[in-house]
Amino acid sequence: MGEPLRAVLGEDQPIAREGITVMLERSGIEVVAAVSHAPELVRAAAEHRPDVVITDIQMPPNLADDGLQAARRIRAEQPGTPVIVLSQFLDASFALDLVGDDASGVGYLLKEKVASSQILTDAVQRVVAGGSALDPDVISTLVGRGRRADPLDGLTPREREVLALMAEGHSNSGIAEKLVVTVPAVERHVTGIFLKLGLQQAESSQHRRVLAVLHYLKR
Repeated sequence: MGEPLRAVLGEDQPIAREGITVMLERSGIEVVAAVSHAPELVRAAAEHRPDVVITDIQMPPNLADDGLQAARRIRAEQPGTPVIVLSQFLDASFALDLVGDDASGVGYLLKEKVASSQILTDAVQRVVAGGSALDPDVISTLVGRGRRADPLDGLTPREREVLALMAEGHSNSGIAEKLVVTVPAVERHVTGIFLKLGLQQAESSQHRRVLAVLHYLKR
């Protein structure tokens, strides 16, 4: 059995900070630092080099989007560090700000939806594996905005469903379960998505999935 995942947590509300810490540690994820200010979060991430950083958006010192900006700084200074942002706000611009040009290792969850340690743990595992974990309501908001025509217009309705579930971070088997279809059927849809988005030559299947999600969010 390998070493437990190590997390740095940023949350300024003591009760929420304690609750999230308990949820993570009950799932076998070690919280190596739990801080209440955005600058402390950046320092803790640099000191501990965790497997994942989890942070609230609104944090001191300004109680604005300090947590989000700290997450962006961590991703810039420590490329490849998975980050999950917990938010009370259904704001697509926050999600796009976090994603930037790379959707790999990124999570954006609404606090009200994190009702169990399993939900948070699943998100941690997805981003640590290099995938994404985005709340379905955030994805719906992004997709519902008026945008210019792009390669996604060529996807079938089923391929769009599959891509939406990919954006949430589901594996092929998880997508098959959600859509009540077979795994080979999902694999065919995923292959079609890659082909239509011109991603068949990307480095790996996981990399192609991340690029497809990025197309989906930023089109």
